[in-house]
Amino acid sequence: MAFTLPDLPYSHDALADAGMSRETLEYHHDIHHKAYVDNGNKLIAGTEWEGKSVEDIVKGTYQSGAVAQNGIFNNASQHWNHTQFWEMMGPNPGAMPGELEKALTEAFGSVDKFKEDFAAAGAGQFGSGWCWLVKDADGSLKVTKTENGVNPLCFGQTALLGCDVWEHSYYIDFRNKRPAYLSNFLDKLVNWENVASRL
Repeated sequence: MAFTLPDLPYSHDALADAGMSRETLEYHHDIHHKAYVDNGNKLIAGTEWEGKSVEDIVKGTYQSGAVAQNGIFNNASQHWNHTQFWEMMGPNPGAMPGELEKALTEAFGSVDKFKEDFAAAGAGQFGSGWCWLVKDADGSLKVTKTENGVNPLCFGQTALLGCDVWEHSYYIDFRNKRPAYLSNFLDKLVNWENVASRL
């Protein structure tokens, strides 16, 4: 099936007070994400992947151990990553549901330790990529980081929370201060209800 750019689940200025400006979302969603959709559709046209789900394309085109991934993977994975990313944020994040708080405390010792590990993974990802809270195949929770567009689907994991650490995600609002962006993301932008729903 053709990729389509999803609407943001909130207005372009809905996250501005929480540290993600209208300008960032206009560039990030309307230009960057749209480019992955448009380029992905061109690349899959007439191939075996035309008509397949984005999840199947990501898993089917990922090349383990490759120095660089292929164009179909890069665009499909970044389309999937960004679709999740918009849903994982919200203008009124609210309190963390008890079920999620319990799971994070069991896995990391405390919610604060989880946030510390997550921020460290994002800050420590060299170049472009993502940091993730994932549920592994055995049900355990862990923090991971991936280069470029690689995501948890490639490893049979469930993505509970992901943060884009490509510069286009934070440079307008935070310039080169990636750690400050990550801290703001965890404290002010994450939709914890959405994260809990993925458990």
